[in-house]
Amino acid sequence: MKVCIVGCGAVGSIFAAHLARLDGVELHAFDVWEEHVRAINQAGLRLSGVASFTIRLHATTNPADVPRCDYGIVATKSIHTRVAIAQAARIFDAQSAVCSVQNGVGNEEILAEHVRTVIRGTTFPAGHVIAPGQVGYDIAGDTWIGPFEPSATPMEKVRELADMLTRAGLNTIALEDARGAQWTKLIFNAATNPVGALTGLHHAAVTYFPPTAELVEALIREGEAVARAHGITLHGDPRDLVQKGARAPGRHKASMLQDVLARRPTEVDFMNGAIVEWGAKAGVATPLNKALWALMKALEDSWSNP
Repeated sequence: MKVCIVGCGAVGSIFAAHLARLDGVELHAFDVWEEHVRAINQAGLRLSGVASFTIRLHATTNPADVPRCDYGIVATKSIHTRVAIAQAARIFDAQSAVCSVQNGVGNEEILAEHVRTVIRGTTFPAGHVIAPGQVGYDIAGDTWIGPFEPSATPMEKVRELADMLTRAGLNTIALEDARGAQWTKLIFNAATNPVGALTGLHHAAVTYFPPTAELVEALIREGEAVARAHGITLHGDPRDLVQKGARAPGRHKASMLQDVLARRPTEVDFMNGAIVEWGAKAGVATPLNKALWALMKALEDSWSNP
């Protein structure tokens, strides 16, 4: 079985490191960060934190170096999905299936423009890049995957990938309808990520400081109202994910805060922006999500237009 990880940042590296240890899997990683790829090829990919080990695998910045793969796992930032899958599409054919484990909603639609069979997914494991070739594995958790409805993805493909990931040490639940799991994670991300990014607070601080805790709860309620209006039944309570993140060892910075500290574009369009867009379609007001989206976009603009 050949598998390609598209996007070997923190989450992609966590998936790559686990899958590379699995017998019967030939693992490839494609990422455009040259220093990271070079370090992985020279000394292996090192995880530390929740799990600590170093694994050898094939990484490249050139998708032409990757053979045809049975499965793809896309773990790029959502803002890079379109460019990444356009570059990597040649790796997959009509028998391949490509799964998104990215934040937000809207990535599967982009993948489907380039590949035939798409798997909807969302994952809770999180981390941060310490240095090229080294990733801090901050938070463990489950992954949920299911067919992307417009691509008529066979359920057996979903189950095969879920089994492979679970055997690799990343517990993965195959669902007939993964929208509820995806929206549960979306609402959690939209409620916590921009608050941390705008205040500089790590996840636990956002959760336990009373004023921001109240804001998080209000954002969750907005997201839940949008999901209900679209007939999406959540797979669990977003508040449980908030508490799980807060209890993680150390002071985990949400991905959006990591982006802000590095002055990189954030995924706010795929998180709060998506809730605003879906809310407008259903006639549900989302003033808090819209306000945080606007503040994040203004912050991003200030870096290039001071």
